[in-house]
Parts: sequence; C-alpha cells; structure tokens
Amino acid sequence: MRDGFLLVLSGPSGVGKGTVCEALLDKRKDIKYSISATTRKKRPQEKNGENYYFLSLDEFKDKIDDGEFIEYAKVHGNYYGTPKSYVVDKIAEGDIVILEIDVQGALQVKENYPGAVYIFLLPPDMKELRSRIEKRATEDEETINLRMNNAKNELSFIDKYDYAVINDEIEKTVKKIECIIEAEKLKVTNIQGVKL
Repeated sequence: MRDGFLLVLSGPSGVGKGTVCEALLDKRKDIKYSISATTRKKRPQEKNGENYYFLSLDEFKDKIDDGEFIEYAKVHGNYYGTPKSYVVDKIAEGDIVILEIDVQGALQVKENYPGAVYIFLLPPDMKELRSRIEKRATEDEETINLRMNNAKNELSFIDKYDYAVINDEIEKTVKKIECIIEAEKLKVTNIQGVKL
C-alpha cells in the first residue's frame, strides 16, 4: 500500500483552496498541511507560521539561494514558496502532505516529484469566482481584474493535472478529494510487498 505522498492542490485565486484544505485537515489525521512562505502582506485574520511564513523579499531570496524551497514563484506581484524540509520529513513518516499552490509552483513540483498527486480545483463558473474574490473585500478593482485574468490563464494548464474537482459545495468537494486519496492508495503501482 502507498504510504506518504505529496498532494498538490491548485486553482484560481478565490476558488476556495484554503477552505477545502481546512476541511480535509479537520476530517483526516493522515493529512498534513505544508505552510508556504510569501512576501505578500499579511491579511488581518492571518497568523505568521500558521497561514503563511511572511518573509521580506531579502529573506525570501536568501532561502532561494540556499535551496530551501521545493518550488517558488512570483504570483500577483509577490513571491510564494514551499519549504522543502517539512514536506520531505512528513512524507517519510507516512503522511500525505497537501500543498496549496498556484499553477506555476505545481509545474515546478511536477518536474521534481512525478509521484505526487495533482488536483485542480475549479469554480462552478467564472461569475461565481469573481463574486468569491469580491466577498473577501481584501483587493481593489484592479487587483480583482488581475486575479480574474490570471484565473483564465491558469485554466489553460488543467491538462497538466491528474484530477479536476469543481468546488460548488464544500462537503461534496472534500468527499471527492477523499475518494481520490483512497484511489491513489490502491493503485497497483503503489502497492508494495503484496504476497499471495
């Protein structure tokens, strides 16, 4: 049986990646969340070391130079990256490590971790996506338009993923992802040492 593995969850800004990750973490003890580092400004409700590791641009670039990221990318004018050591350690312990990252980052990870599972989270439609971004009330109109344009571009990479899940109702979405996890654990290529 497959033990630990990397689960990459991507999708456009506002699709609900964070909400889905939280729900999965609440339901399953075998999933660990990899906290990303970012140069983005902290939102009021966010906590350093819990939502993200908030770094200065210089701190982030030092970590790039030291090879401390599995992947990193500049998205919406800010850098985001996945610290390597936590991910490697947790997979070795048999856990499923979920990365909530953008398409650029996912494609970088895919080059180095071909055995990871890649899920693209979709909105029910683009109108609903815009509505979700607007409800956050954290971005101005220009930033919202940038995120919508980026979303259209990100959708063009969906064929690089193993699965696509529409996030219309959180419970249904989580159940579908749990089915993907169980199916991945049962793949013949992941079963080790089975003797009949």
